[in-house]
Amino acid sequence: MKSDIEIARECELKKIKEVARSTGIPVDELSNYGRYIAKVPAHLIDEERVRHSNLILVTAITPTKAGIGKTTVSIGLALGLSKIGKKAIVALREPSLGPCFGMKGGAAGGGYAQVLPMENINLHFTGDFHAVTSAHNMITALLENYMYQHEADGFGLKEVLWKRVMDVNDRSLRNIVTGLGGRTNGVPHESGFDITPASEIMAILCLATDLDDLRRRIDNILLGYTFDDRPFTVHDLGVTGAIVVLLKDALNPNLVQTTENTPAFVHGGPFANIAHGCNSVLATKMAMTFSDYVVTEAGFGADLGAEKFYNIKCRKAGLSPKLTVIVVTLKGLKMHGGVSEDMIGEPNIVGVGAGLHNLNKHIDNIRSFGQHVVVALNRYASDEEDEIEAVRDFCQNKQVGFAVNNAFAEGGEGAIDLANEVVRTIEKRPSDPLQFTYNDEDTTTEKIEKIAKRIYGAADVTYSLKARKMLKMVDKLGLGSYPVCIAKTQYSFSADPKAYGVAKDFEFHIKDIVINMGAEMIVVIAGDIMRMPGLPKSPQANRIDIVDGHIEGLS
Repeated sequence: MKSDIEIARECELKKIKEVARSTGIPVDELSNYGRYIAKVPAHLIDEERVRHSNLILVTAITPTKAGIGKTTVSIGLALGLSKIGKKAIVALREPSLGPCFGMKGGAAGGGYAQVLPMENINLHFTGDFHAVTSAHNMITALLENYMYQHEADGFGLKEVLWKRVMDVNDRSLRNIVTGLGGRTNGVPHESGFDITPASEIMAILCLATDLDDLRRRIDNILLGYTFDDRPFTVHDLGVTGAIVVLLKDALNPNLVQTTENTPAFVHGGPFANIAHGCNSVLATKMAMTFSDYVVTEAGFGADLGAEKFYNIKCRKAGLSPKLTVIVVTLKGLKMHGGVSEDMIGEPNIVGVGAGLHNLNKHIDNIRSFGQHVVVALNRYASDEEDEIEAVRDFCQNKQVGFAVNNAFAEGGEGAIDLANEVVRTIEKRPSDPLQFTYNDEDTTTEKIEKIAKRIYGAADVTYSLKARKMLKMVDKLGLGSYPVCIAKTQYSFSADPKAYGVAKDFEFHIKDIVINMGAEMIVVIAGDIMRMPGLPKSPQANRIDIVDGHIEGLS
């Protein structure tokens, strides 16, 4: 079969104004980034239309290292909905350069279910990631300068919380010391780098509702503590306006198109294992303003992405999906059924059956939010019919919808069955209003424990001394109403990446807690999760090149 990039090149793109016009977006409002990409101003969002649109979340079972194909299914479902005559838009996150040049090579879908132009989307796109990186590091530079310029006046921070970011996987920059080489080089202190998708600025961009809300949130970013334990924020630094200027264009959603020329919004990119893992509220609401069905996704498995989508994004934005789609693959089920990773491509119906326990747990979790479920089996060419039927029978006994998705190979035609099942379920049994895992008034520890025990299956939650100290600070600052965002491995329900299947009755240990006063959430770090990933032995960058004017290796 042709590579993703070969398929993308063969697609005849429409001018972005035509794409906008086809869905009712006023073309004179667009800010064009070339012929095939445009930003759409946030003021076009119509909350009344949003309330009448059908929002569909696509999530997945616990993924393998190769993923489950959630983005491909999301795009394919939107294509399938269009094929059956529905007005549909897909709303996705932007890819990060770190994984694209490290593990993935691209994150714009796959096969005949992609968002285009994929090279631009996977690389610099409209500069949103660069804007977030620049805004974050501008705050760092201005903070360092403030400490340097006011040191003689007796000003100092007992603890500096704000580090640096870059959109490149670089393990050697996780921990650094700055300000070495004499006083003119600044005030020496420990620091480090996170990857840009882990920046609080990225979370803020994806949760802000307009420019004023963006300003308010940036104002509140916690940078550190003074020696008398007072919080020091961007507002105290006096540079909020400058940071808003850097982000004003990045705030507006990006309009692109699919392989079948249907509209797509691609905007924002927090990871789900270290942040809240959803595209921007503005992009989702923009899509809902201009379509009857909106397909969006949440990162990694449902225990990470879907939980945060409901408990953080939907809670704050007033959204409630009509349906949740859980993506499975036979390879993923076999891995969770105890089959070794080097054998999951081989027929093994016993392994599939054992792996269905992982799917079962995710279905039960999604139902706990009041959501109705459709399972989409993302088909591979090597899949065996009897194994597919085993999954179908399981879903029938579980009383959830089921469809095979073949959009990778066939585009919208390959997702018609899934689209019909989704529409039929929404029309006959739309989901109930969301039921959150915890209440706003619960304490932070109660919120953490409800997620750990109800969603993950933990028996107990323990805390390091550092985490307990931060919990006290959360209470001292009066931030107990914030939702929690748990950062942990994506490969297991627990914090152990090798605990495949359904981990049960384990101890869930909290190593650290990060206060995001701008994003208005408490980030809870469990296990050995890194906010700055490393590169594999053979990174995808070894295979990326430009040959005869064409980019190769992005998929």
